[in-house]
Amino acid sequence: MSGPYLIRGSVSLPEAELMWRFSRSSGPGGQHVNTSDSQVELRFDLAKTEALPDVWKQRALERLASRLVDGVVTVRSSEHRSQWRNRETAAVRLTALLAEATAPPLKPRRATRIPRGVNERRLREKKQRSDTKRGRTGRDWG
Repeated sequence: MSGPYLIRGSVSLPEAELMWRFSRSSGPGGQHVNTSDSQVELRFDLAKTEALPDVWKQRALERLASRLVDGVVTVRSSEHRSQWRNRETAAVRLTALLAEATAPPLKPRRATRIPRGVNERRLREKKQRSDTKRGRTGRDWG
């Protein structure tokens, strides 16, 4: 997944604004593990980007405020043994994160009244169930 990373619609992240950093990954490997930098850290400066529309940018800055450090969002990937696959995974995570953070807010739920007939039917059925259970006891309830 190299090239422009599509967020939603025609909006994509330019490769020039992505900052990649590589380091040695922990976990399983083999003889090759001590010499290769397979862990990937992908950084994207959300505060200074011009790639996102202003509305999306403000929305993302608000929703990702707890993840941002000086306006920069960071994603790490180290579950694969190859750097290339970790790069792909990190890019997919970042685009998914930004797509979720820039999504329009959900419409508020409109409160609706319960129809009277539904409530009356529910109470009538409860009364019938109560009478049925009461009839199972040996006592005479009068």
